[in-house]
Amino acid sequence: MATTTYHSRSNSFPSQSHPIIESVEDHLCRLRAVSESTSVCSNLASLRNLHEGINDLIQLPSVQQTLSQGNWINELLEGSLKLVDLCALSREIVSLTKESVQDLESSIRRNKAETATSADVSAYMASRKKITKMVNKSIKNLKSFEHKSTTENDLWTMMKEAESHDLSVLKSLLILLSGENERSSKTSWSLLSKFTAQNSRVCSESGAEDLSSLNIQKSTKNIDSKSMLKQLKSSEMTIQELEEGLEALFRSLVKTRVSLLNVLSH
Repeated sequence: MATTTYHSRSNSFPSQSHPIIESVEDHLCRLRAVSESTSVCSNLASLRNLHEGINDLIQLPSVQQTLSQGNWINELLEGSLKLVDLCALSREIVSLTKESVQDLESSIRRNKAETATSADVSAYMASRKKITKMVNKSIKNLKSFEHKSTTENDLWTMMKEAESHDLSVLKSLLILLSGENERSSKTSWSLLSKFTAQNSRVCSESGAEDLSSLNIQKSTKNIDSKSMLKQLKSSEMTIQELEEGLEALFRSLVKTRVSLLNVLSH
């Protein structure tokens, strides 16, 4: 399990144990401890719960006082904006993936052939190529989250660790949607490694989900339609679960950002 050492609490940060702080730290602890058997859907739910706790934390007067000191709240806002944008792009990729799967399913049913036609497979492959490019670009852009801030306090450390888990899970989601195994894509960045250096498996595998069947090859046209439809339907069900989890996380990220903006405006 990865361990995170918190700095001494600032004067304005609650000095005594607080239920909300304990709840947030508990959610962070659970995310540090997840293994390769944990599904992306489960991790998305854990992130949503984490951000609900963070939003409650931001409502505490002592925390708002800490946030209002110095300029580091602007760094948190910058990070939150990038996360909201990344999550929104991930939602678009999930939607395009589901649409391409449904289109191929409809084509196969409409043609009523024993095997998928070459035209159907080619159209699907073109769609997958576009999606894969979007995934690769998104993963590459994760490096923009690297920061060199010298800020050191418990609240900052807590918020940035939450951000690192957001990045880790969203990266796993994107790789899952690409149909690839994350072991073959070892992109890393300093922010994530800072908190998970001792647990490189955090959200590093697709867990219970498997969307490798999304990467259909031209030779797949020789597979009978029933088998292909079965694979596509299974993938569609997984994508639907991912879409729902991602939507819930997106709302939580937006809510957290609004709370930070409210602190800044007062």
